[in-house]
Amino acid sequence: MSRRRFLLIRAVLFFFVLNSVSLALYIFVHPRHTPSSETLTQKLRLSTLKPWPYLPSFLPWIPNTNPPLRSCEAYFGNGFSHKVNGFGEGGNGGWFRCFYSATLKSSVCEGSRVRMDPRKIMMSKGGERLELVMGRREEEELPSFEDGAFEIEGDRRKRSQGGRVVDDEFLDRYVPRNGIAFHAMRGLMKSMRVVGPGELQCSQWIEEPTILVTRFEYANLFHTVTDWYNAYVSARVTNLPKRPHLIYVDGHCKAPLEEAWEALFTNARYAKNFSAAVCFRHVILSPLGYENAMFKGLSESFSCQGTPVNNLRENPDNQKTSRLSEFGEMLRAAFELPTDENSITKPSTAHNILFVRREDYLAHPRHTGKVESRLTNEPEVFDSIQNWAANQTKCRLNVINGLFAHMKMKDQLRAIYEASVVIGAHGAGLTHLISARSKTIVLEIISSLYKRPHFSLISHWKDLEYHAIYLDGSYARPKVVIDELGGIVRSLGC
Repeated sequence: MSRRRFLLIRAVLFFFVLNSVSLALYIFVHPRHTPSSETLTQKLRLSTLKPWPYLPSFLPWIPNTNPPLRSCEAYFGNGFSHKVNGFGEGGNGGWFRCFYSATLKSSVCEGSRVRMDPRKIMMSKGGERLELVMGRREEEELPSFEDGAFEIEGDRRKRSQGGRVVDDEFLDRYVPRNGIAFHAMRGLMKSMRVVGPGELQCSQWIEEPTILVTRFEYANLFHTVTDWYNAYVSARVTNLPKRPHLIYVDGHCKAPLEEAWEALFTNARYAKNFSAAVCFRHVILSPLGYENAMFKGLSESFSCQGTPVNNLRENPDNQKTSRLSEFGEMLRAAFELPTDENSITKPSTAHNILFVRREDYLAHPRHTGKVESRLTNEPEVFDSIQNWAANQTKCRLNVINGLFAHMKMKDQLRAIYEASVVIGAHGAGLTHLISARSKTIVLEIISSLYKRPHFSLISHWKDLEYHAIYLDGSYARPKVVIDELGGIVRSLGC
């Protein structure tokens, strides 16, 4: 009995050892690729980023198709077709590269293992309440970069000229000044230095993609929309899977338009709000707002008309675009407003007429709080339209008082989206036409002092029906406005 028990124990031990050896051999031959703690952290944090919303007008941005130089896609979409490596090409070290647009003469650039030292960026802290910084000069709010304000990990022996990541020839070719006296992106890139492996000293690592922007006319809606658009394009060109973080590399005070920055992207903060150096696993540099098709369209002529995205899917056309409609949907989606134009269910005999007003408000530390009048009798025109609309019987006409300077961004976008007709004197508030529906009709009142094409162009690029009343001065006869508006309303079946 004892012998049988002994043999049984030996057999059990033999099979245990045999299984252990087999398991060890299997692991040796087929090693398990267990994610590192760094990879697990990165995946966890990526899950906290906001997803891209569904956009009915969306067209793929990748792969890059190298569109013709004067095409709509080159101006408004992925014309950043020339990829150039500035430093590094993969491996475990840092890298830096740019995607250059010969049409816009600007670049979207990105890098990895990049360190930002806010102590070497000379500018005001940013994000203060406006009333606390009244009188502050603009020069104090714009960044000046010391050497090494930005660093990239790599092999310093591969670089000359004091360890610069890119030289002046690279900047002149891919980040030209374009007549801009102070080009913040050039200054940032000129400060970038290469450091050796393990030399990045960081107070924290930001694992998720992060876009850096420098704003200039940050309190003006038109110029801010060009910044929003460029940041959006930068995220699409670099094929980000989700909406990135955003950092302002400027020292502007808190402004109402930041509400949209925070809605469009996962979050937003100021560079100088970091108390010490911070490192980025993936950082993207957005072009300046002046290097944008909406801005360039004011001074150079190119042929580009808006069209529904289905037309482009079925019949691609280099002279047509749906990109502004796509971005308008992105703005609405960011504020949880409908992206589908068919979502409005009001009766066909009810129409909103949105009158976009110009009003006094304190915009920035150097502002008096008074806006230039583009329509000297605006209250009279508005009251006349209200009285006229109240007496219409065929349709119900709701006249909306568009006091945008005192409205939340979501309410501004909702007012634009729900409007059948948008009317107003030339002013930045009309830039919201980007978020209008495709059947919205525009009536712009243009004084003799402000004959500028901003909103006729946006209407054309969105394929919106556009009308204009040209004044001899800045006074509009209410009857003339109502006659023009009446014709528009009749075209709606009223």
